[in-house]
Amino acid sequence: MVLAESKPARLALDVGDAVARIALRNAPLNVIDIPMMEELAETLAAIERQASIAVLVLNGEGQAFSAGVNVADHAADQVESMLQKFHAVIRALVATKKVTIAAVHGNCLGGGAELAIVCDMVYTADSARWGFPEIKLGCYPPVACAVLGALVGQKRALELILTGRTISGSESAKIGLANRAVPEPELAPVVEQTVRELTQLSSGSLAVTKKAFFAWDAVHFDRGLARAEKIYLEDLMKTDDAQEGIRAFMEKRPAKWAGK
Repeated sequence: MVLAESKPARLALDVGDAVARIALRNAPLNVIDIPMMEELAETLAAIERQASIAVLVLNGEGQAFSAGVNVADHAADQVESMLQKFHAVIRALVATKKVTIAAVHGNCLGGGAELAIVCDMVYTADSARWGFPEIKLGCYPPVACAVLGALVGQKRALELILTGRTISGSESAKIGLANRAVPEPELAPVVEQTVRELTQLSSGSLAVTKKAFFAWDAVHFDRGLARAEKIYLEDLMKTDDAQEGIRAFMEKRPAKWAGK
């Protein structure tokens, strides 16, 4: 089934009976740049229009799920557009009537981890590397700020966001970022078992149940993400340290923080 007029360049799309599979494809680490965001938004919209699709599986090709959003797109002249496009993808995943499943292996960092955690179910390789390292660039992850506390608790969420440390897939499952952690060779079979169980059920009932489940959370998510995005653009991106962190990363040198 063809869902879009043009073939995505940074995604691999496979559609079968009741299931759509999207693989991030931007070697080597599936960095999420603006073209990928645009392709994701278009593909998700097309999938949403297909009533026959009940389940959406999101994974990454090659050695990683995703190492996160392209740092170069955080430059002052691009950051507002980048946030709008990325958050449009996040909002589409949150709002979709399809049951969404993230299958995570390798690096799952920053914006990549944000993509995963807004899916309905997450299965991870126990060896995967999870984290929100934006603070090391003098920035913060807006989506994680809006939703992570509800998933893992306020203290754990703050520890991950404020330190930027990485954790294993095993630990991510223990604290609630993922439903289950398994050895990487077992990841695909575990995901497919869940897909089989879901596709035996009524797609209409699944969609309505999702609507009921997220009825309360959706209100808080919309407001929280809008507020986090506003602070990011109006406060954070005007600081010297945010600009220095991005420059230092691009220039492959340690950042020199000014504290302002």
